[in-house]
Amino acid sequence: MTEQRPGEHMAAEISQQPAILAGIVERQAEIAEVAEAISKRPPRFALLAARGSSDHAALYAKYLIEVLLGLPCGLVSPSTATLYGARPDLRDVLFITVSQSGGSPDLIEVTETARRQGALTVSVTNTPDSPLRSAAELGVDIGAGLEKAVAATKTYSATLLSLYLLIDAVRGGKGEDAERLGELAQQTLDGAGEGVQRAVDRYRFVDRVLTTGRGYSYATALEGSLKLAETSYLAARAYSGADLLHGPVAAVDGETAVLAVTSKGHGVGAMQEVVEAVGKRGADVLAVGSAAGDVPAALRIGVAPSAEEVAPILEILPIQRIALGLSLARGGDPDSPRGLLKVTKTR
Repeated sequence: MTEQRPGEHMAAEISQQPAILAGIVERQAEIAEVAEAISKRPPRFALLAARGSSDHAALYAKYLIEVLLGLPCGLVSPSTATLYGARPDLRDVLFITVSQSGGSPDLIEVTETARRQGALTVSVTNTPDSPLRSAAELGVDIGAGLEKAVAATKTYSATLLSLYLLIDAVRGGKGEDAERLGELAQQTLDGAGEGVQRAVDRYRFVDRVLTTGRGYSYATALEGSLKLAETSYLAARAYSGADLLHGPVAAVDGETAVLAVTSKGHGVGAMQEVVEAVGKRGADVLAVGSAAGDVPAALRIGVAPSAEEVAPILEILPIQRIALGLSLARGGDPDSPRGLLKVTKTR
């Protein structure tokens, strides 16, 4: 039997993403059926429940719902139902639970509670036969296939695209901005190799990393921070660019590496001031995104241009590769981070 190399699964799953994204676009009619059922029961507002990487995907969906559907949307705290027994009136509410495994007890329980309280419940999961899917009235299967690495890569991007197609279809869209995502993902991965290696070489011995983004890209900053922390054991923190300037920027200095997510659209204009501010404090800035060339930075990794609403699906790809490379360079195995399991069960 051939011995598994460190990071082998994570590397393979990162590379699978272009094909997976293209496959989801081909299956968008299935997602549109769920959207049609939602449209028949127009909600007053929406709520999202998730944990870990799925929580970052849910934040992305929150922006989509508020911007594209014009609905108020919030991220719920499952413990209010599971630990404190809260039972709010959720009639005429859209309740979406996002979980790659569909197996966390708190997410299952909060979904069951929401359904009993009158919400239209939807599961978005990579495990269509999971308890979560049974708990929800409707379900979206992201179809990413078995993920062996502990760190989520292909399931994360597949979840983002599935959520985008669902929300776009609710507003009557046909997913036009997602049609070429498989191709654009491949372009992004193919074009990021040199920049990723330079970033790994530059930040191999760094101890403190700060990730930041605005708008849709804030979800990418959060997910990037998690990937760096769980694979390379870095002290990584993520902030919205706006929140960063409200106080945490005071802790930035010449020993800080800043990963700034900057894609074309409304977000890049808002990020200009942020990148300039951390640069003035001596931070070493790595810009990632389709607008990486538009901000002052020590290193830049471009991402294939796309509609701003789907940019996070592409932005995360080179960051996943950086996390993989840093983990290996620092002597780790990102397929088996210490103290972590593939499915984390909380209540």
